[in-house]
Amino acid sequence: MPSDEEFVVTPWEVKGDVDYAKLVKQFGTELIDAKLLARIEKHAGELHYLLQRGIYFSHRDMNFVFDEYEKGNPFYLYNGRGPSGHTHIGHLTQFIFTKWMQDKFKCPYYLQLTDDEKFLFKFELELDQARFYAKENALDLIATGFDPKKTHLIMDSYHARTIYPLAIHVAKRITFSTAKAVFGFTNSNNIGSIFFTSFQAVPAFLHSVRVGRNVPCVIPLAIDQDAHFRVARDVLPKLGYLKPGILHSRFLPGLQQGGKMSASDPDSALFTVDPPEVIKKKLQNAFTGGRGNAAEQRKLGGQPEICSIFPNYQLVFIPQQDKLDALEQRCRSGEMLCGECKNICIDLATKFLTDHQKRREKARDKLNDFLLKEDELSIE
Repeated sequence: MPSDEEFVVTPWEVKGDVDYAKLVKQFGTELIDAKLLARIEKHAGELHYLLQRGIYFSHRDMNFVFDEYEKGNPFYLYNGRGPSGHTHIGHLTQFIFTKWMQDKFKCPYYLQLTDDEKFLFKFELELDQARFYAKENALDLIATGFDPKKTHLIMDSYHARTIYPLAIHVAKRITFSTAKAVFGFTNSNNIGSIFFTSFQAVPAFLHSVRVGRNVPCVIPLAIDQDAHFRVARDVLPKLGYLKPGILHSRFLPGLQQGGKMSASDPDSALFTVDPPEVIKKKLQNAFTGGRGNAAEQRKLGGQPEICSIFPNYQLVFIPQQDKLDALEQRCRSGEMLCGECKNICIDLATKFLTDHQKRREKARDKLNDFLLKEDELSIE
């Protein structure tokens, strides 16, 4: 397992114990401070629990976004899903938070399903498989409860007629040396993967193209995806568009020790399609912050800060802070052992995902209602 000095964070790989303070310095982002939180709360009427708990912890240019908002220029939302497998709880967290932003700020939202990216970067994945997972991932977005009148799904290979003419304007302004420096590309990378970041930049100004004026864009994302938008933020002003504001989240740790939940490692994650027996097995086998034996844990208490169960409570299953605090206290005091904690998580996860799966099945008939209509967009 890599040490703290050796953690790796790229758009395609996260490993080791991530030092977020170092990451903020490396990426050149800003911590979300009390003033920005107060500003969000002023306009939203409350703070989402993921902001209160510091899960969203870093940003780019969100103060500018709210300067524009207070001038009467409201923002829109954009983020994406790379469909190499089914959606897991970490991905769903982004949907939950983005829906809250849409509800509070009444804004449009664009979700980009990057089937092309996954096809280009995963040699073993065929395009029809990536498209299948794109549609499956879209069901999870719809099941989260987004407003169909304000939500637009983009699947890159399907919407190429809309995206490509805009992407080439971005691509023309990104040199290969920049792509190599930002993404670590080598001579072995296929040329499609090198071009892809141009596609990912387009939804950061697509709404401005559609409405014919500059509209600020806010992108809630896990911080590993920041690299794509460092490039976009350099290019978009050259095209006459605003730099997108970004809200960065921490990673949801995987169910084993170290690393994050990953669609490519089924045992590391709880997926939205997991049946109850799979949920139970994964959580029973999950890494915890327990001590060597029950007597030692009764004496010393548990360690939720290194546990893979506790972050699931923080991010999804226990939004009420008083309930989370009570559970953490029972763990740290040694009153509650890991077996009881796992059983609580199994019950909460099973109910949450069973309810989500019911909404997910109902969403199959609604998919086309959310797809971006290409005939709505006129590109001169």
